[in-house]
Amino acid sequence: MCLAVPGQIVSILDHDDPLLRAGKVSFGGVLKDVSLAYVPHAEVGDYVIVHVGFALNVIDVEEAERTLQLLDNISPPV
Repeated sequence: MCLAVPGQIVSILDHDDPLLRAGKVSFGGVLKDVSLAYVPHAEVGDYVIVHVGFALNVIDVEEAERTLQLLDNISPPV
């Protein structure tokens, strides 16, 4: 089973080669470098679904928040 997690784009590094387009994505405050090659229309502030370092799709805020809440509900308490 694969899990793709929503995160919010906080910065974008555009490149002459669209396959090298990348950005920093926040996952609950944890920043990760993510390839944005598959979502050329994505902008700072957008939520994207990320799997193994690749943003696969842009999703709306409501869907992202709903998914994050569901993930939070299944996480064991610390």
